[in-house]
Amino acid sequence: MSKLGRNHGGYRGETIHLPTVLSDLSVAAARAGWTHEAIRAEDGIELAAWKRIQAERIQAGSAQPHRTAVYLSGGIHGDEPAGPLALQQLIEADSWPNHLDLWLCPCLNPTGFPLNRRENAAGLDLNRQYLHPEAPETRAHVAWLQQQPDFDLALCLHEDWESNGFYLYEINRSTHASHSEAMIQEVSRVCPIDLSPEIEGRPASRGIIHPNPDPASRPQWPEAFWLLTHKTRHSYTLEAPSDFELPVRVNALVAAVRAALERL
Repeated sequence: MSKLGRNHGGYRGETIHLPTVLSDLSVAAARAGWTHEAIRAEDGIELAAWKRIQAERIQAGSAQPHRTAVYLSGGIHGDEPAGPLALQQLIEADSWPNHLDLWLCPCLNPTGFPLNRRENAAGLDLNRQYLHPEAPETRAHVAWLQQQPDFDLALCLHEDWESNGFYLYEINRSTHASHSEAMIQEVSRVCPIDLSPEIEGRPASRGIIHPNPDPASRPQWPEAFWLLTHKTRHSYTLEAPSDFELPVRVNALVAAVRAALERL
């Protein structure tokens, strides 16, 4: 399996019809007992959020095991279609570990996908908006996140159009064990791993990057930094390689998510 060599100066691969993806995801989520919430932003923009809270599915008075809260997101860049598709596939499979409570935002940039570009329709990179939000999507998303409980783990699904293979960022300020090696091992069964010693200007080891966790080190926060500052102490940003076929990238993200959740 090798790169297709079609990405020159940006993403040149497959696109998706976002309304169809979100509609199919919505049908599967409703069938599996998820609860939908609409995150309404300015300018008529609406983001979809879904929750699967086990306590709401257990009869009153029944014993409830320890719950683990997990947040998943995708589609913050409009030229990264594998994220929404991976989340759709995970919801359709409905094979989540029973002890998990789940919060899911399948597409944080609905205006960028019709344009097949990283930024939203106003030209803003939403994954640089979380320290001083200007975009209505980000302001609405942050307001919604503030109403949610703390998460034991956050998983942000991305792609990299320049990458030679899958890689991930991990920031772990919790007492939980790292899942990075297990995630890389599972992904390697379906997708090449980027083994470069340096990725995106940061030291990497077998596709694993541990970025500086200090929020002051980043003048423009990605979603993961807001989550780490306000909602979780353990975060992964998953990067599928966009110059491979779309099913390969989707399978890589699905494999990484499953590997992490099975070890919580």
